[in-house]
Amino acid sequence: MPAAVNERGDPLDTGDTAWVLASSALVLFMTPGLALFYGGMVRAKNILGTMMHSVFAMGIVSILWVLIGYTLAFGPDKGGLIGGLDFLGFSGVGAEPHPAGLGATIPHSTFALFQMMFAIITPALITGAFAERIKFSGYVAFITLWLLLVYSPIAHWVWHPEGWLFKLGALDFAGGTVVHINAGIAALAAIIVIGKRRGFGKEAFVPHNLTMTMLGTGILWFGWFGFNAGSALGANGLASSAFLATNLGAAAGACGWALMETMKDGKATTLGVASGAVAGLVAITPAAGFVGPVGAIAIGVIAGFVCSKAVSLKFRLGYDDSLDVVGVHLVGGIVGALLLGVFADISMNEFGADGLLFGGGVTLLGKQLIAIGATLAFSLIVTFGIAKLVDMVIGLRVTEEEEIAGLDITQHAEVGYSLSEGAGGHAIAPSGPPAHGHASNTVRVPQGGEA
Repeated sequence: MPAAVNERGDPLDTGDTAWVLASSALVLFMTPGLALFYGGMVRAKNILGTMMHSVFAMGIVSILWVLIGYTLAFGPDKGGLIGGLDFLGFSGVGAEPHPAGLGATIPHSTFALFQMMFAIITPALITGAFAERIKFSGYVAFITLWLLLVYSPIAHWVWHPEGWLFKLGALDFAGGTVVHINAGIAALAAIIVIGKRRGFGKEAFVPHNLTMTMLGTGILWFGWFGFNAGSALGANGLASSAFLATNLGAAAGACGWALMETMKDGKATTLGVASGAVAGLVAITPAAGFVGPVGAIAIGVIAGFVCSKAVSLKFRLGYDDSLDVVGVHLVGGIVGALLLGVFADISMNEFGADGLLFGGGVTLLGKQLIAIGATLAFSLIVTFGIAKLVDMVIGLRVTEEEEIAGLDITQHAEVGYSLSEGAGGHAIAPSGPPAHGHASNTVRVPQGGEA
């Protein structure tokens, strides 16, 4: 039996296949990393509910992607807007390459699997915006509809060779528009419908475990190499340059945010450095395969500066973005997509274009603006409609009493921290929903002379 070949008649490359499979695992690992990142920033009574949003997405989106999501995104083109149903249930997704040439040296099934991991983490990103107040059943309905009606069409526009933004020449190497701008504006639409947390603007919502958030940051940074370098769809020089750009973007973002905090308050915080690293990763994502090392550093630093200012907008404008999805992912995605039009260098990738600083003029910048505008408009309008529909049929928000008690106990009948008797002290765990809001509150009685 002859080996599978690509459209040029070349055999599939085992090294490319191995790298994309490994990258798929790295991207999947990002989602539990996101669960830790988000989980540490909420109050203790909501940690399980918050982490559940990310972990459950790994389950439901995997199934939806195989059944219908993938074919809507990467099936045969229908007018540049959506994919046909030829790959329904992964029918025809086998050992041969994708018929449109996506990943020409890897099996179609490997490409589809890699894209599944992007589809999983994107709706999970949205959940940070409405953390601490969403009903679990409403969340499940929301991400199901959002994956099929918003994510899949935009992925087709940008990444399918016949998608209208792809044909326009707008560039997005690994998800600046498809993932981050899309998720960020969807988050804003959702929280407009859901409303603010009880006490927003009046009470301090203090992260309960920044150690967990820092661990999540490290996992995200590590997994992001699969996200960006894996998008080269091969073990090659492009993957190497995207890997380097990804690390530099994260590093520069962390340093940029820390510098802004130091200039403003005299101290750099761990949460600021974590947020800056993620902002840098977000911004470098669309550009990772098109810019050189210096461009990557510039994009990361600028993202760190801009996003650190953007997160404060929620207090000025009055929207409750619990974990700064809008300030980091929406704004960072826009920064990265626009700066790609400035720092793109065709010598880094022959399938790219030169940006403003490399003699390309404003042509690419204009195409990037069109892609950003189209993504913002479509995702905002359709997400708002989805949120309204789910809210009317199922309900999106928990009751005030449930919000006070916390999502862990009211949505999942569990608590995140259950302390038991131990040497040197006793912990008294609550027998039911607590009166003052913290599902994991315990009272520790000092023993043996402890202060």
